[in-house]
Amino acid sequence: METGEKKIRCLFGTDGVRDVANRGAMTPEMALRLGRSYILFLTERGIPRPRIAVGRDTRRSGHMLEAALSAGMASAGAEVFLLGVLPTPGVSFAVKKMAVHGGAVISASHNPAEYNGIKFLDSSGKKLPDDVEASIEEYMGDNLTDDWRPTGASVGDIHTATHMLDEYAEWIVSLWGEKTPFPFSGVVDCAHGAAVDAAGKVFRKLRKEWVFIGDLPDGLNINEGVGVMNMAHVAEAVTSRNLPVGIAYDGDADRALLTDGKGRVLNGDIILWLLARWLARRDLLGSGVVATVMSNMALEEHLGKERIAVFRCPVGDRYVMETMSEKGAFLGGEQSGHIILSSFVNTGDGLCTGLFFLKACLELGEEIDTLAERFAPYPQILRNVEISRDGKMNGDFLRDISSEAETLLQGAGRILIRPSGTEPLMRVLVEAKDRKLMEHVSEKLVKAIQAQCRCE
Repeated sequence: METGEKKIRCLFGTDGVRDVANRGAMTPEMALRLGRSYILFLTERGIPRPRIAVGRDTRRSGHMLEAALSAGMASAGAEVFLLGVLPTPGVSFAVKKMAVHGGAVISASHNPAEYNGIKFLDSSGKKLPDDVEASIEEYMGDNLTDDWRPTGASVGDIHTATHMLDEYAEWIVSLWGEKTPFPFSGVVDCAHGAAVDAAGKVFRKLRKEWVFIGDLPDGLNINEGVGVMNMAHVAEAVTSRNLPVGIAYDGDADRALLTDGKGRVLNGDIILWLLARWLARRDLLGSGVVATVMSNMALEEHLGKERIAVFRCPVGDRYVMETMSEKGAFLGGEQSGHIILSSFVNTGDGLCTGLFFLKACLELGEEIDTLAERFAPYPQILRNVEISRDGKMNGDFLRDISSEAETLLQGAGRILIRPSGTEPLMRVLVEAKDRKLMEHVSEKLVKAIQAQCRCE
């Protein structure tokens, strides 16, 4: 899907269009128009009758938006296949397996139940690039979108394809293989979300007695006190039952975090550290690992000892994927647990991440309870500095104070200063081996920014 020029998105954010369901950008009317715009975009690029797979999570508003989105797409002449409740990576799998032209996911991921969202996938199951989303936005305000009204046999159709849940689960199970025995017990927290049925099928197929929590969705409890947004929930379940490990997903199951037997969180940096060494041993790592600017310097330190390169990119899984492609790396991810193993999947897949983490531990002979202590992340402090809504922070000023701070750190730490995308705040991250030095540098940066704001 090439558009030829860089365009600016207004409606789409870092993970599709998202808002409180039935309000703002996430009304049925908006979903219908989004569906029509997506199909018209495809049609004008040589696909006369697009075939689209649509999945959703467990939110009450999902049925409403699914009906509107699929009606909009069928109205524009598409063949729509409703997958039902399925993780985002399951929709990606279905797009490839069914050989359709694209996909749509109705989910607000880790957000509370009152939110919902819509994101589109291309024919390979990957999220759309920024400029493609910007092109779809242009159709939202184009009269052609209203005038394009197929009739008769050209009107689209809507089909049910819920069988893809079983096929996705079977495929996830096949990734484990036959040689390595599956761990007998642990805890799985499904966040009352899209992972409930899929994870249940996977772990039953592997024939082990794992404890399931966060597995009773009612349409209103997704992510509520469960899953990756509240790791204390799975940690308590692990420690109270004296089990060795816990796996938690988010609402659409494209992320996974773990806890060890002591209830300590194993975040995305630790997962990347483990998987990188495992993939390197299997000659499946490529040129190295992609991590975002938020990943801890300890990741680079540990992987450097293994002669594994770490490439940094902006925050967001789409930027992780883009950098992986540019650098020839087959592993990338974020601290949040959004991990992409491109030798196996085209997007973050929480079920895949959790299983491969367990497999890597077994094949590398790693004790899960030792990972958190051995990783020993550099201390970090993140502070938010208020700035005026109309105030602009001078770029030269930021470069100057950053340079001074880096001199103080002497290579034993790093800083990241960036504006908030939603609030009048400047976010100041300082990371260093020496906690006192970290706090000193952080305080100097905050005071300098505050003083600059007063001057302006």
